[in-house]
Order: sequence, then structure tokens, then C-alpha cells
Amino acid sequence: MKRMKILQLCKKFPYPLKDGESVAVTFLSSAMHELGVEIDLLAMNTTKHYFDMDLLPNTFNHYENIHVVPFDNKLKIKDAFLNLFSNKSFHISRYDLPVFREKIKKLLEKKRYDIVQLETLNLSPYIETIRKYSDAKIVMRSHNVEHEIWERITENTSFGLKKMYLKLLTKRLKAYELSRMNAYDLLIAITQRDLDKFVQLGSTIPAIDGPIGLDFDQYSIPPDVEKPKKTISFIGSLDWMPNLEGLSWFIDTVWPIIQRKDPGIEFHIAGRNSPDWLKSDPTKKIVVHGEVEEARAFILAHPMMVVPLLSGSGMRVKILESMALARATISTSIGLEGIPAIDGKSVFIADEPDMFAQKVLDYFESDYEKNEIGLAARTFVKSNFDNKLIAQRILASYQKLIAS
Repeated sequence: MKRMKILQLCKKFPYPLKDGESVAVTFLSSAMHELGVEIDLLAMNTTKHYFDMDLLPNTFNHYENIHVVPFDNKLKIKDAFLNLFSNKSFHISRYDLPVFREKIKKLLEKKRYDIVQLETLNLSPYIETIRKYSDAKIVMRSHNVEHEIWERITENTSFGLKKMYLKLLTKRLKAYELSRMNAYDLLIAITQRDLDKFVQLGSTIPAIDGPIGLDFDQYSIPPDVEKPKKTISFIGSLDWMPNLEGLSWFIDTVWPIIQRKDPGIEFHIAGRNSPDWLKSDPTKKIVVHGEVEEARAFILAHPMMVVPLLSGSGMRVKILESMALARATISTSIGLEGIPAIDGKSVFIADEPDMFAQKVLDYFESDYEKNEIGLAARTFVKSNFDNKLIAQRILASYQKLIAS
């Protein structure tokens, strides 16, 4: 049988595995490679998430070829201002790079691909180039319903110029996302919930849900050799607005309740690009670590992880990682979207400050050293989010698409 050839396009280099997008991209492409697919990567290497390619480990070897294009994606006030006088989505247009388009053209002229897989909506400006230089099927792997994230952020923003600006950005992003919805040959939504949303919005093309999967060989849990500390953790990109919004809500409304009732609990925060306002505060038992070397080691160091998201879309990889590492995880309903775990069995869910705080307190007042909910969480993720099983299902859809 002919070996399937895939070109995967990414808006940032998917290593190291410190954020959800990198995990989602890497584990799927790695599983596809193990299943016999020849996969090439073309990624933007951004200033915001720059990676020195000389530091890439030999174990990152599932791609046949890796190509990167430098991209300065620091927010420029001038560009944002000038965008106001156009009708383009600023979220999308800033990733529309002539140099990236030219690189796509050269790769498509050099090799015949069966599939070009776009990782997120930001890569959709290149559809016309792909169509022009290749007969490959175009697949959009949508990590979120992008405009929905910004609708939720806008809704949670106080009245004023910022809210007006966010409304404009969101309106343009939604218009763009809807205009591209049927431009692909196949849509992969990260969750069934997102897939239903796309259909509701007018998607008529072939579509499947393809959740994020984990490679459980990389999520071993060492035996506890000492009594677990009374600490909770948060980890995520600290330059992503939904994370900052949720973290601010937790620190301002939930943490004071926890601290008042049990001042012995510590809150540990990790993530890259921490804002100036987020600092360690010994008096409040808040410890800010900044970017950590190994996310999984950080998660393992604390018996509970909190995911206080108030906006967002898609699936939160850090919840899957926390559950896979047998940590107790407490999330808002929005944070848990796409993960059908049951409150109190393999995860905790709370949306109001008092309830969120109480569930944290109840956990530490229980015999949490037994870690029953953490072990149940690991079993749940292993049964539902194995990357090889998910890759097999996606590749079956690719085979059907190529044959059509």
C-alpha cells in the first residue's frame, strides 16, 4: 500500500511540550508516524515562542523533514491601529506571511502530498496557495471555535474602550471563521461539542471529532515516597488572555476564601511570559515560578491542579495531563468542555467562588493521601484519550477522503 504523505502547517514550532497546542500537534503527528505515515512539518518559529533548533533532541524524530520560517509576532501597536481602518481580522491577518506562502509553494512543487493538515484557523489564509500548487486534500484541525473564545472574553470585560475594541476584533474574527468554514475538504474538531457548534454555524463539509490524545509512555507516575504537601498548582501560558482572566478571578475571589479557612495551603503558579502584576506573595502563600523546565514534573509536585477558566474553547490539554498524572483536578465547566469526566468521580467541577474554594478545602480535609480521585482520573484519560487510537480513527478518515 502506498505510504500516505502529509504536510503539517503550524503557527508556532511544537516543541518543547509546555503548552496545549504543542502537545496536541506533537502527539498526533508522532502517532501517525508510528502508524506508517510520512509527515513533514512547516512551522513558524515565532519570537513569542522562539525555539533554538540546535536544541531539538534526537527523540523528536517523527518528522521526515522539518522546515521553519522565522516570524516576529510581537504585538505592534501601529499594525493594530492601522488594522482598524480595514475590514480584515487582525487575529488572522498578522499570520498571513509572504515568506511562509513562498515556502509552502516550494514544498508543494517539490513533493506530492496526499494531505495538507492546517493546525488552527490561523493557517487558513494559505488555502489558495495550496490549491494552486497541489491537489492534496486540505484538512483543518480546529483546536477551538476561535471566535467563541473572544466572545466570552468580551462578555467578561467591563464596559469601555477595551470592550468596544474587543467587540470589533471578535466580529471580524467570527466573520472570517464563518467565511472559511466550508473551504476545507475535511474538518477535525477537537471536541464533539465544537463539532456540533460548527454544524450549527453552517458547516456542511465532511467532519469528525478528533480529540487530543496523550502518549501514556510519557506520563508515568512515581510511587509517593513522602506525604503529599498541601499545595495546589496552576500551569499555562501566562500571555494567553483566557488564562490570565481565569487566574485573576481565582486569586481575587477564590484564593482569599481558601486562605481564610486553611492558611496552610500554598498556591504555585507556572507558565511562560508572566505579566508584571503576577508576583510571588509569601503573605498570601502564592509562589510564582515563571516558566518551568518540565511541566509534568511541576504537575507531579502538587497533589491538586486548578483550572479556573471563564472563557476559552476546545479542549484543555493541561487537564488531561493532570489527570493522566493522577493529580486531583478542579475546573470550571468551561475549562472542562470536551472532556466528559463526572464531577466527584475523576474530577471536581465548580463555577462559583464559594463552591470552587469549598471543593479545594474538602479535598484537603479528606484522606487525600489515598489519591482515589487522581487514580480514577488516570484510568479515565487512558481509556478515552489514547493518541494512537485517535490517530487511527483520523487516518481512516484521511484514507476515505483521498479515495473520494
